[in-house]
Amino acid sequence: MTSTQTVLTGELRAVTRPHRFMARHASWIPVFAAVGILVAMVVGAQLYFGKFLTPRLVSSILLDNSYLLILAVGMTFVILTGGIDLSVGAVMSFTGMMGASLLRQGLPSSVVAPTMLATGALIGLGVGVLVQYFDVQPFIASLAGMFLARGLGFVVSLNSIKVTDRPILWLQGTRLQAGSGWYITPTGIIALLVVLVGAGLLAYTRFGRTVYAVGGNEQSARLMGLPVARTKLLAYVVSGTCAGLAGVIFTAYTGAAYPLNGIGTELDTIAAVVIGGTLLTGGSGFVVGSMIGVFVYGMIKTIINFLGVDQSWTRITIGALLLLFVVVQRLIVARSARRR
Repeated sequence: MTSTQTVLTGELRAVTRPHRFMARHASWIPVFAAVGILVAMVVGAQLYFGKFLTPRLVSSILLDNSYLLILAVGMTFVILTGGIDLSVGAVMSFTGMMGASLLRQGLPSSVVAPTMLATGALIGLGVGVLVQYFDVQPFIASLAGMFLARGLGFVVSLNSIKVTDRPILWLQGTRLQAGSGWYITPTGIIALLVVLVGAGLLAYTRFGRTVYAVGGNEQSARLMGLPVARTKLLAYVVSGTCAGLAGVIFTAYTGAAYPLNGIGTELDTIAAVVIGGTLLTGGSGFVVGSMIGVFVYGMIKTIINFLGVDQSWTRITIGALLLLFVVVQRLIVARSARRR
């Protein structure tokens, strides 16, 4: 081989290496895009406002969106199976109402908090049973779960219930300092632990691998002998459990429970998960991506607040980003189909 041929071969490998990397890691492309958008927003806001990216602001984004981050983890499992869960906002509200009512009656938080999680898991199981064994579309089944949870919240009380339980309020009121201006609350720690556990389940367990297989091609997963029914049920149970935990966190965050809390939260959760790179058709996505999506959502709200404009622009911006990422997802799916 001549020196010219060697140089050309080296250049060809240098060109094709990024293409091979992108082909092998196509599912990470939307996540990288979300990271790019987050970085662009931070840099743009820093240049526009001057002092924007401060330790206090970064800490507050996690503090204000801990409940949404937990909901996004549970929603990721459901969407990865090719489903959807519209009940999470109502379940969060209902478990918060139930928990606040039980606390007012004198039950200790060590009993109330697990009860809230178990209630969320039970509602999630009910939605999963409708989807798996009664062949109800996930949209309709979770919509029924949403109406059920919302109605039960009004049954508990039509009015706001103030929470005075110290352990619950401690979750949000305690700020653990982590340097000059940096802090984290127990609610933020819980949210990050949920992300860590969710990512571990998907990456390193048989259940996680089966979730991806079911979302990729349910019929093929059945032919391979994978426990499809159990996996789909568990995905909805995970989502319901996360909604119950979000009820605990949101109750600590607001210091009260109200039956109208969480209206529209399910849509914010879905938007964050999709922006984070999880395909709505299932089979591709990451919990870490959903976390990035939540941070994008939180950053948008923060920038809108800094600008002092109407909060409706938050919805407009999220809608535009959601449309962009759905288009990106369709391009990725179409490219993968052509490669096959």
